[in-house]
Amino acid sequence: MRTLIRNAAWSVLWDGQTHAYAHGRDLLLEDGLITSITPHAAAPFDGEVIDASGMLVLPGLVNIHAHPTTEPGMRGVREDHGVPEQQMTGLFERSQAYALDEAGREAAMRLAYAELMAAGVTSLVDLTAPFPAWMRVMRDSGLRVWAGPGFASARWGMTSPQNVTWTWDSQAGRRGFTAAQALMDEAEADPSGKLSAIVFPAQIDTVEEELLREAAALAKDTGRPFTIHIAQAVVEVREIIRRHNRTPIQWAADIGLLSPTTVLGHCIFLDEHPSIAWHSRSDLGLLAEHGVAVAHCPTPFARYGEHLKDFGAYRARGVRMGMGTDCAPHNIIEEMRLAIILARNSRRDLAAANTAMVFHAATAGGADALGRPDLGRLAPGMAADLVLVDCAHPMMMPARDPLRSLVHHAAERAVKRVIVGGDTVFSNGRPTRLDVGSAAGILMESQARALRDAKGRDYLGRDGDTITPLSLGWMA
Repeated sequence: MRTLIRNAAWSVLWDGQTHAYAHGRDLLLEDGLITSITPHAAAPFDGEVIDASGMLVLPGLVNIHAHPTTEPGMRGVREDHGVPEQQMTGLFERSQAYALDEAGREAAMRLAYAELMAAGVTSLVDLTAPFPAWMRVMRDSGLRVWAGPGFASARWGMTSPQNVTWTWDSQAGRRGFTAAQALMDEAEADPSGKLSAIVFPAQIDTVEEELLREAAALAKDTGRPFTIHIAQAVVEVREIIRRHNRTPIQWAADIGLLSPTTVLGHCIFLDEHPSIAWHSRSDLGLLAEHGVAVAHCPTPFARYGEHLKDFGAYRARGVRMGMGTDCAPHNIIEEMRLAIILARNSRRDLAAANTAMVFHAATAGGADALGRPDLGRLAPGMAADLVLVDCAHPMMMPARDPLRSLVHHAAERAVKRVIVGGDTVFSNGRPTRLDVGSAAGILMESQARALRDAKGRDYLGRDGDTITPLSLGWMA
C-alpha cells in the first residue's frame, strides 16, 4: 500500500527533538510507515494521492486515558452533578447508583470512538471493565488501542453524603486480574497489529496491596505499561492517608508502583494541592524522581471547581505529561485548550502553559508514556498515523499559526481525515470502518434503564431523576 500526501500547505514535522512547521511537503506512506518527507515535486505517482494543498498535516494525537464504554452514557447526567460533602465530586455517588447494561456500553463505545477520531485521535488507552463486545469494537474501529481491562478488590458505596465506603472482595479482585491477563494476551495477538495492552488495577484505593504489587510486577515482566487512577479525589487521598499515614503518591512509591513505564491517571491532588494541604511537600519530587508520566484530563475536574496545579509546574520539575479525555466529551483538542487556560489561571502567568507544550503532551509525550517513540511524530520511519486539518475552514482562518487556530478555535470542526497505519479510519465527518448507525438510540434506551434502575443500587433508594435532576424544572 502506497499513499502520497501531496503538497501539504502546512506540516508539523519532528526534527529529532521537537515539533516544527514546514510548508509544501510531500509525505510518502508505505506499508504503514512514513518512508519519506520531501519538498513538493509535481511528479507522477503510482498509488493513492491525497491533495493536501489546503491542509495542515499533524501527527496523530495520543489519548492515554479514556473510558469510552461508559462515559457517553453520562451525557445529561454528570455535567452539574456533585456532592458538597465530598468536595463537590460526584464520582462516588454516580458509581454506586448507575450502571449501563452491555448493549448500552457497546453503543457508548461506538459513539465515543467516532468522537475520538473526529478530534484527531489515532492512539487510545481504553480503560474499561471488560465485556464481550469490547475487543470486537476496538478491531472494527481501525484505531491503535491499548486495552486496559480493569480489576479491583473493592467497590465504592455510601452510607450518607459525607461517608464513602469500600466493600472488599479479595477473590473478585483475583478473578479480575486473571481475566485481565487473558484479555491482554488476546489484544497483543490480534492480527491487525494495532492492539496492545496496558496493566490496569482500577484505583489506588480499591486494590489490595499484594495485588497492586503483582500487577506492577506483571507489567515489568511483560514490558507492558502500567496505569492506575491516583490522587483523583480528595476522598481517596484522605482515605489512603487514614490507612497508611502517607499520601497516595508516597504509598505508591513505597510499594514499587512508580517507574518510567507508569502512567498515573489524573494525579491532581498532591500533598501541596490547596484542597489537600498535607504537611509534606514531596509528591511532585517523587513523580519526577521515578520518571512517571501523568495522564492530564482537565474537564471532569474543572466541572466541579478543581484542577491540576499546575501543568507548567509539573513539566518544570521534569514530570512527563500526556493528555487524556477521561469522560465525555472525548475531545482531546478541547482538553488541550482547557489545560492551557487552567494552568495560566492557576499561576496567573501566561507562561504556565502554551500551545506547543500541550500539543507535545498530546503527541510525543503520550507516545513516550506508552513506550512508542514511533508515534506522535511525523518523520521518516515513524508510523503513518496522521491527521489532515482543513486550513480553509472559517474557524481556522486566518491560518497564520494553524496549530493555534486548531487548538483555540476550530477544534474537531476542521478535522477532515484521520489515518492510522496508512489506512483512512475517518473522513468527511464519519468513521470509515466503524458502524455507529443505531448506537445513539441504543444508548438513549440504556441510559433510561440505568436511571430507572438506580433505585435498586442507590444507598437511599433514589432513582436517577432524583439523584441528578434536569437542568430546568417543568412548566406547571
